[in-house]
Amino acid sequence: MGSVRTRLSVMMFLQFFVWGAWFVTLGTFLGQAVDSGGNRLFDDKFIGYAYGTSAIAAMIAPLFVGMIADRFFSTERILCVLHLVGAAVLYFVSQEASSGTMYLLLILYFLNYMPTLALTNSLSFHHLDDPGKQFPAIRVFGTIGWIVAGLFVGWLWPKLTGDTIEATSVPMTIALIAQVVLGLFCLVLPHTPPTSSEGTVSIKSLLGLDALSLMKDYSFAIFVVGSFLICIPLQFYYTFTNPFLNEIGVEGAAAKQTYGQMSEIIFMVLMPLFFARLGVKWMLLVGMLAWALRYVLFSYGNAGENMWMLYTGIILHGICYDFFFVTGQIYVDNKAPKSIRAAAQGFIAFVTLGLGLFVGAAISGTVVNKYATPEGTMPHDWHAIWMVPALMAGVVLIFFGLLFHEKGDGTSAESNLSQEVNS
Repeated sequence: MGSVRTRLSVMMFLQFFVWGAWFVTLGTFLGQAVDSGGNRLFDDKFIGYAYGTSAIAAMIAPLFVGMIADRFFSTERILCVLHLVGAAVLYFVSQEASSGTMYLLLILYFLNYMPTLALTNSLSFHHLDDPGKQFPAIRVFGTIGWIVAGLFVGWLWPKLTGDTIEATSVPMTIALIAQVVLGLFCLVLPHTPPTSSEGTVSIKSLLGLDALSLMKDYSFAIFVVGSFLICIPLQFYYTFTNPFLNEIGVEGAAAKQTYGQMSEIIFMVLMPLFFARLGVKWMLLVGMLAWALRYVLFSYGNAGENMWMLYTGIILHGICYDFFFVTGQIYVDNKAPKSIRAAAQGFIAFVTLGLGLFVGAAISGTVVNKYATPEGTMPHDWHAIWMVPALMAGVVLIFFGLLFHEKGDGTSAESNLSQEVNS
C-alpha cells in the first residue's frame, strides 16, 4: 500500500489531524456547555485543569513507551489499539456532563494518545535510511494535518452547512472518526518489532533523569528553569485562545488559529538565517519576547479595527515555538554527551510539556475564573486576563536574559539546524 515514506506521511497527517480537530476548540465547548436550566456545566478553573490532563499524560507516557510498547509489542499494532481505544473514550468525553467524570475521561484519553506521539516518531526512524535528512519532510505532514483540521472545523464546515460548531461536540465526532481511520491504517504500516525484550529499564532513565548530571552546568540549569517557567504562561495560549476569539466575536476562530501553524513552517525554514546572526541565547530570548508581545496584542486586540493585533499575535506562534522549543532542543543536543542525549531530550520534555504545562493549566484556569464578569456584559475581562501571562513571560525574559550566559554553541547549532531544514 504505497511506499514506506508515503504511509509514514499519511500516518503523521492523521496523527495531528485528530489532535487539532478537537483540542483547539475544547475550551469553547466546555465554556459554553449548559444544563437544562441554562447553568454552566464547567467553570473556567475546570477548563484549565482539563487542558492539564494532556500534561499529566505527557509525564506518564515515557513509562509506557519504554517499559511496555517498545519492549513487548510491535509498534504498528500497539498504535492501532491505542487509537481505537482513544476514539472510544473520546465518544464518552463528547457525551459527558459531569466535571469529575469528564476529567477522568480526559486523562484516560490522553494516556492512550500521548504515547502515540513518541511511537509514531520511533516507527518512522526505524524505517528511514537517513532519519536526519528524511524525517523533517515526513513530520511536516503532521503540522499540515493540524492546519487542515482547523480549517475544516473553523471554515469549511460552517461554509458548507451554515452552522458554527466550535462550541459543540461535533469536532470531537470528527476527531474520533479520523482516529478510527488512523487506528485501522496503522495495520498497514511497515512491521516494526519491539526494539528489545531483554534487560531492565529504570524509571529514572525513562523520564530522562539520567540527564540530571547536566544541571551541574550553570547555564544548562538556568535553561531548564527558564524553560519550565516560560511554559506556564504558554498554557494560556493553548487553553483559552479559542474561547477568547469566539467570545469577542471572531468568525471561524479555529481556522484563523491555523495561521500560527503556517507561520511555524515558515519560520522553521528561516531559522538558519536567524541562527547565523543571533546565536543560541538571543534566539531563545526572541522566542520569549514573542510570547510576551503576543499576549499584549491579545490584550488590546478586538474583532473590529484592532483585528490586526489578533492576527499578529497568532502568527507570532511560529517565532514562539520555533525560536524557543526547536532552539532549545538543538541546544540540549549540543550540550549533552552522546551517551545521554536521548535522556536529556526526555528530561526537557518532562519539565516543559509535562510539569510546565500542568502548572500553567491550573494557573490559567484560576486567572480566567478570577476575571469573569457579571451577567449581561462580556463574560470575561480579556484585557486583564492576557496581561497576566504577558507580565509572566516578561519576568521570565528578564530572568533568562540576565542569568543565561551560554557561549560557543551557536555555530554547531546552526550547522545541525541547517542540515535538518535543507534536507
